[in-house]
Amino acid sequence: MFTKLFPESIFPRKLSAAAERRMRLAMARGEEAIIRAHVDNALMFVDTLAEELSFDRAIDTYIRVMGVPEPLASTVATRALVALGQDLVPYRRRSRELERAAAAASGEAGAPPIEEDSKPRLRLNDASEARGRVKRA
Repeated sequence: MFTKLFPESIFPRKLSAAAERRMRLAMARGEEAIIRAHVDNALMFVDTLAEELSFDRAIDTYIRVMGVPEPLASTVATRALVALGQDLVPYRRRSRELERAAAAASGEAGAPPIEEDSKPRLRLNDASEARGRVKRA
């Protein structure tokens, strides 16, 4: 009798607590995958337009052209800048140089030479390689 008065489309059933948690975890994984894809593509955009645009302007252009909404846009921009900055931060560069010097001194084969270039490496293939790997939580 009440089903005619109160159809489920108006009052949907409550999910169990366990189903609610699983749904929230799945939504978080999906959102993280979207952010990661945008960051990879923004970095590819920066690398592609490195000669024409500065990296911050290239990231802003990517966000504008792709129509990334604002809460997501600031996260994508921040993570892209962090990825770019990891290659430029002097402390990290110094620690890598010390690791390479220690590897060379210990006689490890294949120790790459120390680079004096302050530009980040090009990541043109990283996004396509990442698509081939499926990460499961």
